Formats: sequence, structure tokens, C-alpha cells
Amino acid sequence: MAAKTLPVRTIRINDSDLQEIKGNAWGRSFKPAALEMDNETYKAEFGLRGGHTRNYSKKSYEVRLEGGKTLHWNAEYDDPSMMRNALSFYFFNKIGVPSPLTNHFWLIINGVPQGVYLEIEAVDRLFFKKRGIGYRSLLYAVNDSADFSLIDPVSKDRKPSLFDGYELMKGKTGTKGRLVSFVRNLNRMSGKKLGIHTVRRLDVSQYLLWLAGAVLTGNYDGFDQNYALYEHSASGKYRIIPWDYEGTWGRNCYGKPCGSDLVRLQGYNTLTEKLFTFPACRRKYRAIIKRLLQTDFTAEKLEPVISSMHERLSPAIRGDYTRKASYDTFLSEPSFIHTYIEERREILQNSLRKWV
Repeated sequence: MAAKTLPVRTIRINDSDLQEIKGNAWGRSFKPAALEMDNETYKAEFGLRGGHTRNYSKKSYEVRLEGGKTLHWNAEYDDPSMMRNALSFYFFNKIGVPSPLTNHFWLIINGVPQGVYLEIEAVDRLFFKKRGIGYRSLLYAVNDSADFSLIDPVSKDRKPSLFDGYELMKGKTGTKGRLVSFVRNLNRMSGKKLGIHTVRRLDVSQYLLWLAGAVLTGNYDGFDQNYALYEHSASGKYRIIPWDYEGTWGRNCYGKPCGSDLVRLQGYNTLTEKLFTFPACRRKYRAIIKRLLQTDFTAEKLEPVISSMHERLSPAIRGDYTRKASYDTFLSEPSFIHTYIEERREILQNSLRKWV
């Protein structure tokens, strides 16, 4: 049944290598494997991926193909809908923020069905090449120290390094220094100097559009981590890409209902607070939110996408006994997400009226 509705990915790997991978939740080793996909067989390196999800019974995987292509395979174990990441990235792409493409599939490892997975495009060299975007550097925001502040969010002391929270993926000498300088000056400056600094180093319009997407989808964890930051080669300005949007559309990253009012209109992080000291930025952001509430963030626009995705997934989810949530819960998820959209629209419209 699953093969009739979803594509199938098959991994063949030495049994001892597979047991070693699964037996060490926090291991970083990758083992040789063969991937059968779209009627082709590829040599690959196979290993675990994820944060707290590494301890789950259903693992998420990373597959590194010859030639440099990387596939992220998410179990989406905490998401009863299996759709939140896919729907969020669809939404970001729709509003004009380049984001990973996704595809649901049925996974088989060494002949044993593993259930439904979500394949997420890696944000890497191929991501930018496919879209014709030039980039000078690429950094991943891997924990909540990537909040553009001077203070460590855990210790509440000054950060040992303003590069804390980031992982350098691509960049030559000076990449780290430029980001540290950007964050330091962001916190030291105010008024006209701050305005000149941010306009020179940040694509403000793109940042505010990304911010609107994170606020609308309700990703509480998306403001100080779970994003990629790159320097656009033509402009030299920082731009931002969303990542890890499982905790959205009314549920948190553990799949628990969190209400439609969890994330405030203005979002969170020091960079956003600094930008909103300028009336022009507040006006631009208000205009973006208002436009999206009238156009792309409506039940009329989103429900056909949700229904199509849900209908395609349903037969496979019904036969997937690796899921944490029940099939009945999965069936109720379109209604749950619909309620979130309607409540979120009302909350943000009220917040816009109150925000000066």
C-alpha cells in the first residue's frame, strides 16, 4: 500500500555497521551503504542525524552520496501529522524565502520496512547552485546561543565567543571575524550608526520576510537557532534560511499542543529587537504581516496543500507501526492545523492593532 502512494528508498548496509550506528545514539560515524532510489543505485555513507531525537526508537538518518549530495531523512517522530516541516518549507518558498524542498517516502533497510520518512534537502553548495544564488559563506545556527546577543542564554554571563551557537559550513579566513564584528557592533551601536551598520551588513527586507514566516508558523525555537545564515556574494549582506520546523502549526518540537499564541508578533532575538528600534523597519514588517494575512496565510490558500499532502500520506501512515502517534490522531491533524491558522490570524490581527 505504501509503495503505491509514496516513493520507496532502500538502504543496504552491513548488519554489524547498522547495529553500531543504531547502538550509539550520539555517535557521529558514517558507514558505507548502497541506496536504491528512483530505479538507480548509489554508493553512500549512512549515519544518524538529529538532536534530542537521537534517543528515540525511530531514528533519523543522514545519507551522503558520492558527488557531494546529502539527504536528510527525518523520522518526524514527534509530529502526529508528519507534515509540519514540509508545510512550513512549502510556505516559506511560497512567500519568497528560499527553503529546503521536501518529499515523503517509505524507507526499507536491509529488507525491513522502517515506515514513513521525510526527505529534506540539505542547505549546502547544491542548494545554492540549484537556485542560482551566489554565497560567500554559510553558517548553521545549531543552538540557542545564535541569538545575536552578547549574553549566554544558559549561564547569563558574557559569551566566551560571539561565534558561540554557530557551525561554519563554508567560508574562508575572515568569515568568523565578520560575524563576530556584526554581532558586536549590533549590540554596541544605536541610532544612525546602528542603522548604517545593519543596512550595510544585513538584507533587512529578506530578514523581515523570514521573520514573518517564523512568526506565522509559530516556531518558538526558530529565532535563536534552527536557521542557516549566509553572506550573499553580490551584496555582501547576510541572509537567512529556515531549518527544523517540526514544532509549528500549534504543536511544539515534542508534538505537544502549545496554543496558537505561543509566539508573539515581533518574534524573538536581539537582532530583531534592534531592527524594531527603527520606525521604518516596524512599518515594513507590519506591511509584510498584513499582506501575508490577506494572501498566503489563509485557510483558503493552505487547506488544499494540507489536504493533498494528508491524502497522499494517509495509506502509508495507516500501515506504519513505527509511529508514536495513533492513526486516529493523524486523521484529526488537518482540523487541528486549520484551527491553528484561524486562531493565529485573529491573534496577529489583534496584535497588529495594539503594536505601535
